[in-house]
Amino acid sequence: MDVVQGIDVSVPPSGTGCAECEAAGGWWLHLRRCAQCGHIGCCDTSPSQHATAHARATGHPVLSSFEPGEDWFWSYATSTFFEGPALFPPTHHPPEQAVPGPAPRVPEDWEDHLH
Repeated sequence: MDVVQGIDVSVPPSGTGCAECEAAGGWWLHLRRCAQCGHIGCCDTSPSQHATAHARATGHPVLSSFEPGEDWFWSYATSTFFEGPALFPPTHHPPEQAVPGPAPRVPEDWEDHLH
């Protein structure tokens, strides 16, 4: 297992959507992946901000984007973006997955719910 500064490249993502939003029937704007355990959570602009809640609850210090075409990492410790290693695939949600999503659960006034 390769664990470096809160990044484990051997762990797959937990799914294709925010784990907590999926369980509660919620929705998200963008998705983030915990670089240590693979947990997929919603971004801080999303209504529920599950990715940061996960980091606070677990102490996992690094997340990465789980959006197609994005390959950045974020360090909670330094509040900075950085380039990191290739994570276990897939590295993003399916390109055909709606943003925001999932489409059937996104309210018409979704923009009014963003942070």
